[in-house]
Amino acid sequence: MAMTWKKRAGIGAGALIALAVLLLLAGWLFLRASLAQVDGTRRVAALAHPVTIARDALGVPLVSGANRLDVAWATGFVHGQERFFQMDLLRRVAAGELAELFGERALPSDRANRLHRFRARAALALSRMTPAELAFLDRYVDGVNHGLDALGARPFEYGVITSTPRPWSRADSMLVVYAMFIELQGRQLPREISRGWVRDHTDPAQQAFLLPESTAWDVPLDADEPSVFALAPIPPNAPLWWGRQRTELTRLSMTMPDLVGSNNWAVSGSRSRTGAAIVEDDMHLGLQLPNIWYRLALRFPDAQGRPRQLVGVTLPGAPPMIIAGSNGELAWGFTNSYADLVDLVALGQDASHGAQVRTPAGWEKPVLHAERIRVKGADDVVLNVRETSLGPVREIGGVPYAVHWIAHDPAALNMHHWQMESAPDVEAALAVAAGDGIPGQNLVAGDSRGNIGWTIAGMLPLRTGGDTSVPMAAGSAVGTWQALLPPARYPRIVNPANGQLVTSNSRQLHGPRAVLLGDGGFDLGARQKQLHDNLLALGAQAAVRQVQDVALDDRALYVAPWRLRALQALDPQALAGHPRRTELRRLLESTWDGRASTGSVAYRIARGFQSSLYALLFDGANGAMEALDAKAGMATATSRWPVVVTRLLEAQPPGWLPPAYADWRALQLAALDRVIESMSNEGRSLPSATWGLRNTATIAHPLAAALPFGQRFLAAPADQLPGDADMPRVAGPRFGQSERMTISPGHEEQGLFNMPGGQSGHPLSPYFLAGHADWVQGRPLPLLPGPAQHTLTLQP
Repeated sequence: MAMTWKKRAGIGAGALIALAVLLLLAGWLFLRASLAQVDGTRRVAALAHPVTIARDALGVPLVSGANRLDVAWATGFVHGQERFFQMDLLRRVAAGELAELFGERALPSDRANRLHRFRARAALALSRMTPAELAFLDRYVDGVNHGLDALGARPFEYGVITSTPRPWSRADSMLVVYAMFIELQGRQLPREISRGWVRDHTDPAQQAFLLPESTAWDVPLDADEPSVFALAPIPPNAPLWWGRQRTELTRLSMTMPDLVGSNNWAVSGSRSRTGAAIVEDDMHLGLQLPNIWYRLALRFPDAQGRPRQLVGVTLPGAPPMIIAGSNGELAWGFTNSYADLVDLVALGQDASHGAQVRTPAGWEKPVLHAERIRVKGADDVVLNVRETSLGPVREIGGVPYAVHWIAHDPAALNMHHWQMESAPDVEAALAVAAGDGIPGQNLVAGDSRGNIGWTIAGMLPLRTGGDTSVPMAAGSAVGTWQALLPPARYPRIVNPANGQLVTSNSRQLHGPRAVLLGDGGFDLGARQKQLHDNLLALGAQAAVRQVQDVALDDRALYVAPWRLRALQALDPQALAGHPRRTELRRLLESTWDGRASTGSVAYRIARGFQSSLYALLFDGANGAMEALDAKAGMATATSRWPVVVTRLLEAQPPGWLPPAYADWRALQLAALDRVIESMSNEGRSLPSATWGLRNTATIAHPLAAALPFGQRFLAAPADQLPGDADMPRVAGPRFGQSERMTISPGHEEQGLFNMPGGQSGHPLSPYFLAGHADWVQGRPLPLLPGPAQHTLTLQP
């Protein structure tokens, strides 16, 4: 009998279900096969002696071996097994090779970064290394590739994007460090462009007012007390572009400003309970899964046969050194220095010189490099890069400029950071820093004897004065640097009288040595002042936990005056006939707890009031700057713009009132009305529009948005986060404290640590989000790995 259509449909449906089950099973098995090996024994011919990798409950490994080279190999093995895709993205970002994985949508990023030809510069950096350094790096590279090959399947991300991972190389490790140059210094170029636009559209008095060099928030390290700096007077009239708006005013933003930052501080032994220094470090970066850092501890004998233990964070893909941490005698941490490390130098052109351009040193013909960018699913793209003796050429507004960046210098990248592992004290650490081949950072260090010190780690240009924060015209009297600052001239501060050091991206120096750093975009200083005062309040006999708790301070000392200004503007006349303004004022009064707490509506209003005023005053200028560079704008030109706005609100000069408003009060009410509109557009009532609703974590794997259920399996929970930009507890939806680490050298058992996300980049790993909830809640965990839960032994 012929089969009925119902039976056929039933069989077909069953077959489809079975196929779907088989596909899900295959996907599950593929995912499982790409998990790291954490138990058992592996034979490794490259090792001279056995190495053990003992992981604790959070997946933090203690890597133990008989020599440093074997430990470096094992570090590469765990990085390759748990973080290879992350490493791949970092090398491709620096090299301008993302389009090979992601197609044409990655071309804008590749074009911008390929301009710097970092893969060629990586080869040059390698050619300058010693045989011992290359051997150390080669051991790591071999370990990475062995770890990758030892997986049962390629990392799951390559299955999603239908690609095959390319083996790791020496140059790739250099590229990962160059990726950090881009991350940490990449905004200095649009900053120069922004400041150049302001210079070209203001007179000197207006420029001095709009771009203040420093403010009362600054607490320089070379000043015993917070200093009040002289501010330029407010000129009688604003520039012609003042207060103009684009056709449609840009949407109000109250998100974290795109400023790569960090906090760190040290308390000397004279103020600690043990007599050893205490060093705290929380580096602020973009947040995603997996976290940029990989925690571990390393144990091996030193050259004299003495047992050594290192603990801290590594950067997967970079040479296998502790980036920030402790060697048992010394602890160290970093914040971005914002020294002036980029110059834009206009190049002269003349038809009589053909393809030549004129640099400050004379006429020269740029070298042409045809950079081939591979594009997945499309033809290759060739980018022609013209290179001068000062750097590659970029056209801005039709004018060719040489991009003179410290990252292009052959000495900017090296392996000297390896020496930090054996530095016995602060003096030795400061000496290492002056030759360290990393992006320019504030190094804060403390040792077991109680000493503390600060200097800059990374290469600095030899500056001779003058304003180098704006593009230099061809033949300008202010010239770009011609040499690097000698190590003997590096600024340093050791054992200050108050027993503490604090850096947080703001101005470090105010005295004569400030010219050595220039100003590459120092932060406002509100964080640094709050941290400075908090540490002083600890007094003597400070404990490690007290020093770390400073990192969790979310008191809104900087935003509080903006709340008071909003209340002042919302007077009875402003409220009459405006029920929503009345509700806004009630919320400003009733929900204020003095903090950037998740339940505060008042904090969100005050913060939004400031942002709205920025939009109303600077929108027209921002549009013009963004036409030159997408990241340009007044907030890029100066982080001190809130001080400019504050001074205008206090003085209310008629010549600076935007023409659309009858008086300064009307401008402020317009800004508050925009806050109401923005908060209401979310479909919620004003009382429910809390800061936590706005400051909700969106920390996810790069592929989360591309996959069904990706946000469920490849993202952290949507936690509401206390904190904000201008306070110690820096927290934004995708930006914030990438780690919190507090160490007293010699007393590492007291050390504390947190980081967002977990050790593994694999969603099926128990370590994918292990420890993340503790980071959200501010519950510090032990710095040292706990008891071993899994042990992998590598046998030669």
